[in-house]
Amino acid sequence: MACTFEKVLADTRTLLERLKEHDTAAEGLIEQSEALNQRVQGMREVGNALPDKHTDDSSEIQELTKYKPHVLLTQENTQIKELQRENKELWVSLEEHQYALELIMCRYRKHVLQLMMAKKELDTKPVLSLHEDHAKEVQSQVERICEMGQVMRRAVQVDDKHYCCVRERLAQLEVRNAVIHGHNDTFPLEVCGKICDFTTDLRHQLLCQNDAMIIEDHKCK
Repeated sequence: MACTFEKVLADTRTLLERLKEHDTAAEGLIEQSEALNQRVQGMREVGNALPDKHTDDSSEIQELTKYKPHVLLTQENTQIKELQRENKELWVSLEEHQYALELIMCRYRKHVLQLMMAKKELDTKPVLSLHEDHAKEVQSQVERICEMGQVMRRAVQVDDKHYCCVRERLAQLEVRNAVIHGHNDTFPLEVCGKICDFTTDLRHQLLCQNDAMIIEDHKCK
């Protein structure tokens, strides 16, 4: 096997450059996640301050402020879901990066060992077989991590579709509810109460689903 020490060093330099690029990309993702978290915190503070700030305004402004916390809550949930998705992808990428680095180092040690043993004219089969077994194990772990990443991405896509459908249905119900409240004289009170109760239950279910997802993500981490 034609393998020189200069070739091994050149391959090592190339791998180090790639690892630096991956580290830079990971740092960029972390900075973006922190920026999104700060934006979410700011939106949450604004949402908490709105009900106390406009208590003495006109009736029209008070009617508008009733819907602001829900709008801010929807935006906050969207930002949190995007942040969670980016965090999941970041963790999967970091794990893949670590296992790939370990596999590269195993191959590098194997080449160095071959060069050293070739000079000393010793039997390298036991040590090489051990390194090959370790490399196979690392490779299988990398494949499992990749499969887990694909499953997580598919789950996030399915959850996003369900979340969008629920939001669309909730928006339709809110529009209908507003129309019904505008025509209280001609619309039965029992139907108004049922639609309001259904809208409230749907909101509560959406918030419970988001809280459950956040708790499951914390448990997985």
